[in-house]
Parts: sequence; structure tokens; C-alpha cells
Amino acid sequence: MFKFTSLSPVSLAVMTALTSQASFAADEQVSSQDEIETIVVTADFRGTEIDKMPSSISIIDQQQIEDEGAQHFEDVLSSIANFNWSGATSRPRYFQIRGVGEQEDYKGAPNSSVGYVIDDIDVSGLGMVSSMFDMQQVEVLRGPQGTRYGANALAGLIYLKSNDPTDVAEHGAEVSLGNDDLRTFSGFSSGPIDDSGKLLYRVALQQHSQNGYRDNLYLGTDDSNKRDEFSGRAKLRWYATDDLQLDLTLMHANFDNGYDAWTLDNNGFDTLSDLPGEDSQKTTGAGFKAHYTGFNGVELTSLTSFASTDHTHAYDGDWANPDYWASKLCDGSPCQYDYLWRKNGERKTWTQEFRLTSTESNRIFGDSTDWLLGVYVMDLQEDNALYSEYNTYPDEVLDSEYEARNYAVFAQLDSYLGNGYSLSTGLRLERRDSEYQDTNKDAFDPSENMWGGHIALAKNLSQQHDAYIRLARGYKAGGFNMSLPAEFADKKEFDTEILYNYELGLKSAWLEGQLTSKFAIFYMDREDQQVSASQQDPNRPQRFILFTENAGSSKNYGAEFEANWYATDNLHLYTSLGWLETEYGQYQYKDKYGSIKDLSGRELAHSPNFTYSLGATYRTDSGWFANINTNGKSEFYYSDSNDSKSDAYNLVNAKLGYETDIWSAYLWGRNLFDEKYGVRGFYFGNEPDLDWAAKQYIRYGDPQQFGLTLNVKFL
Repeated sequence: MFKFTSLSPVSLAVMTALTSQASFAADEQVSSQDEIETIVVTADFRGTEIDKMPSSISIIDQQQIEDEGAQHFEDVLSSIANFNWSGATSRPRYFQIRGVGEQEDYKGAPNSSVGYVIDDIDVSGLGMVSSMFDMQQVEVLRGPQGTRYGANALAGLIYLKSNDPTDVAEHGAEVSLGNDDLRTFSGFSSGPIDDSGKLLYRVALQQHSQNGYRDNLYLGTDDSNKRDEFSGRAKLRWYATDDLQLDLTLMHANFDNGYDAWTLDNNGFDTLSDLPGEDSQKTTGAGFKAHYTGFNGVELTSLTSFASTDHTHAYDGDWANPDYWASKLCDGSPCQYDYLWRKNGERKTWTQEFRLTSTESNRIFGDSTDWLLGVYVMDLQEDNALYSEYNTYPDEVLDSEYEARNYAVFAQLDSYLGNGYSLSTGLRLERRDSEYQDTNKDAFDPSENMWGGHIALAKNLSQQHDAYIRLARGYKAGGFNMSLPAEFADKKEFDTEILYNYELGLKSAWLEGQLTSKFAIFYMDREDQQVSASQQDPNRPQRFILFTENAGSSKNYGAEFEANWYATDNLHLYTSLGWLETEYGQYQYKDKYGSIKDLSGRELAHSPNFTYSLGATYRTDSGWFANINTNGKSEFYYSDSNDSKSDAYNLVNAKLGYETDIWSAYLWGRNLFDEKYGVRGFYFGNEPDLDWAAKQYIRYGDPQQFGLTLNVKFL
């Protein structure tokens, strides 16, 4: 991890040796219609154009990422319809698509509803290491991806695709400075390694740091919630023969962030903790792809990935300090309240996939059907050490070991039926074996067989309009709850969740392709819905009893709309709108006092009824640039276990600048009107002087930000 307090030799070397991709010369831009036509879904088996994919997919391309000045995935996720995240960590790690997803994971048997993949490297549940620098596009596939990704993609998939090596040399750098002591140094280099042009490379580096918008009044510091984030990627592409292409991807991220985000009085930004928390993640990963086209009528693809992650999440559970609690408690009993919670984890994930894909010369059923067959193996191991301390004494100590192995076979047929009709069918059979043991003598070894897939019928209505209807079945493995007290013995295990997604969509091009739109309506039927429940322990109010249980069936339905309009050669307008209705089926739970709470029919957590965004970019022929964008959400419940709710909010961002072929300069601002908005909330008792009476506590998102970005490039 590099720490910059001034322009260090490392940063100067990066700035002078590498280049940013944020320079846009008017004479080098591809026409807007051509740009739209070349957007493909790289997470798909065949790399299909987005307008031809019979499903609801959002792609945020490199142009929008750079126009909006996005530094991290957190900066672009609000542009995605029916998408939300839980602010339980320093950077977004837990996501919800169409109301389905996790809000936190405190125990250590990972089982994600939303898949997260960076350049074919699986980091599901660990998505906070997501720098947007040198990113080609962000893809969000809504609904179960049962054929392609299986058990880790019940709700959908987030796929980040970085830029590939280029056959011409390009290098340069970028630096950003802003309030909150924000400093970001970035650079990349790409091109051929030798004169043959068969061996290409690309390297991209970024160091980002800022104080984190919190003032710790007790310690007298302004960086207890800091962000100190390094991201690096390297790619090597070798055209070994005319039939064999090899791609090696290496990534390393070291996010050494603080976590001091909660206050007792809910002011949000002035903390009192004496032991500020930590939210760090160090991930090293590698991906190797081999694509061979030398067989007669068949292409072979091999995808191998490995990721090793060390992560720590810790917080000051009393959210204050000894002096504060002495002033509140010493006139009564007890006189002390001090609580610390920490979990250290080590995760290793290895995946291997082989697939055979037909070529045009080897179609079946009268040369009308492309086919694909594949096998998949994944091994995930995670060791965790959980420690909490209450009033200087150990409160909970738990060391655990977990391993899950997934084996899958899958197939897909894409048939051309004539008269503009096409049919896609897919099936995946998956087995999951897992083992868990811990120092509390809990041990589980569940195994199960699962299946999922899809069937989608598409119709080309005209040259401008494509419609589709899709049915997809997804699944999420069952599991177990560790370290539960005796009275929760019936909660030890929970069942597999099944999700059926019914979807109808229309993708259109208007005004000779200058305006494109995508519209989808959906209905989701969840069987044995998995719900994250929590109960404050009445005998030890500093501790929570956390478990997952099945809540019967539930129904989600809604719609998504997106549009892109290149109104002129200089003006680009874009928008997204999501509508979502969710509700529990029959679900009741018992609170800490033994009372039955009935959530049947209530909306799901982190599922706002409306999400929306609107943006505009204008470039003059002389080089001036402006972007303004806004996004927002309606109110939503924070938790599955109580009725704590957020307020609706709207954020406005802007970026102004001047661009040349060699250099560019920008002024930018995020959350321009300093909106105070909640991203995570709890409703519980955390103040012994109030006799542990429950109340709502809120963690707020980033306040107003502004800064300056300079970049330069060399060809």
C-alpha cells in the first residue's frame, strides 16, 4: 500500500509514464450510432450484442464512466434501475437486484445471491475492491442466471470488464485532488511487447485516498473513517497460433479502510468512538483464458481463475468512549459500557470451466441451432476468526473453517426458427458439497443437487424493434446457522431457495439508431425465501443472535426502462427508471421479548419502489465539456427484522472541463446540494442509560464532494 502525503516519486513516475483514458478528442470519437451497435455483453457465453440478448441487462460503458468521473463502482451503481446496496461496509459489498440480495454477512459461510465477477475472477460477496479506472464497461444482468452462473447468481450478476491490451502503444496518467483530502493517482500503459504484434500487454494502477468525511471528536482526528485504496491490473494476450488465443489477467487490490460511521445521536458525521473500526480487504487474483478454434466446427474455451482474499471488518460497538459512558452511567449501575467486535477472514476461491461451442458450420437441427456444452468446478475455502470484547472481557470467540465445492454441467441451444423468431434454452445441473466446523463444536456437512436454466423466445418485429419473453429458474443453496443458543435449536439449518423469473421485454432503436430504448416488465416467484434475521439477546444486550431462515414464498414484480439518445453530434442524453413491488409471503418471527411479529405482506428490505437516473453530456467542437447527472431512490426498509425505514433522496452530480488530444482538465462535484441520505439503518437498543430502549440508528452516504482532475496521454 502506497500512502501519499505529497507527490511522491512513485506518483510522479506513474503520472509521467502512463496515461488516462479520459481524453476525448472530437476527431477520434466513433459516431454514436456505431458505438451503440458495438456494445456486447461479455458476461454472456458468446459475447452477444446487448440489443439481441433476450433479458434485462444494463451496461454502463467506458464513455459514461469517464463522463461522470466515476472512481469506484459506488459512483455508478445508482444509474442502474432496480438496484440497491447495503452500506454495512466502507465500500459497497452487499447488493440487491430487484429486491433480492444480502444486507450483511457477519458469520462466515458465504452464500451470495448476487454474483460479482471481475474479468472472469469470482469475488462474489467481496465486491468492494472495484476501481473504475481503465474499466471498459459494467454489466448488470437482472434475474437468475441459472444457466451461465448457477448458485451464486440467484438474483443476477454484476460483471466488470476492464480494457484489453491494444496492438498500438498508448500510455499516460491522471491525478485528482479534492476536499476531504482526496488524492487519486492513476495510470495505464498498453501496447505490443514485440514487433510481431502477437504478444500484447496492458497495465493499470490506481492509488486513492481520502479521510472519509467523519470527525472523531473524542480522538481529535478527521481520518478514522479513511479510505486508503490501491488497485492494480495487468493483462497479457498472446496470439500463440492462428487458432489459439491465450489471455492472462492478474489483479491485486489493497483496501486499508477505516470504519467509523455510526453515531448515537444520528448526526452522522461527528463520531465519539475510542476504538474506531476497520474495513480492509486485500485481494490477489489471476484469470487464464484459452480459446481454441482449430477443431472442425467446434470452438473450445477454458476459463481458470483463482482469488485469495484477506479481509477484516471491525467496529466500536458502543459507538462512544469511556468518558462518555462514565458521564451517563456512573450515577447508577452499571458504570461501564465498552464493546468491540472484529472478524478476520481468509478466503481462497478457485474455478475451472471448459465449454465447447458450435460454429456456423456445425449447427444442428437443419443448420438452425447453435449449441454449447460445458462443465464447471469451484472450490471455496474460508477461515474466520471472530472476536468480541465486552467491558474489557472476551464476549464471543469463534474460529471457524468452511469449504464448499460446486460441480456443474450445463448446455444451451440457440435456435433460429424463421419469420424473425429465435429460441434460447439452457439448463444447468449443479451439486454442492460443503463442510463447516468451529471452536464452539458446531459442525455441518450438507450436500445437495440443484438445477436451473432458462427458456426465451425472441421476435424481430422490425429492423428497429426486438421483443422477447423469458422464463428463468435460479437457485441458492441451503445452509446452516452456527453458534445459536439452545432456544433456537430449530433454526440450525435452512433450505434451498428457488426463484422463478417471468419477463417480457422490448428493445428498440429510433431516429435512425440515434435513440435506443430498453423496456422490461417482470414477475418473480420466490420459494422458500431465505431471510437474514437477527434478535438482540435479552440476557446480553450487547450481542445479537444472527441466523438465516426460510420465510415461505414471496412475490416481486415491476419494470425497468432505459434510454440513450445522441440528440446531436455534441449532445448525449441518457436515463433509467425502475419500478419495484415486493412483499413477504407468510412470515412471522419472535422478538427478544417472546412476542410474535408478523411481516406477512410487508415490503422486503432495501427494495425501494422507485429508482431513477438522468444524465446529459455536451461537448463543443472546440473542446469544452459538461456533464450533469442526477439519481435517486424512494424510501425503503433497512432490515428484514424491523420496520426501520430510509427517507427518499435525490443526488445531483456535475463535471466541467476542457479536452484536447494530449491533455484534459476537469472540475467536478458529487452530491452538489449536500443531500443527507441513509444507506444502512438499524433499530435496536444500544444505550444502557436508556435501559437499552430500541431506536433507529442511521449510517449516511457521502456528503458534498468537489475536486479537480488532470490527465495526459501519449501515443
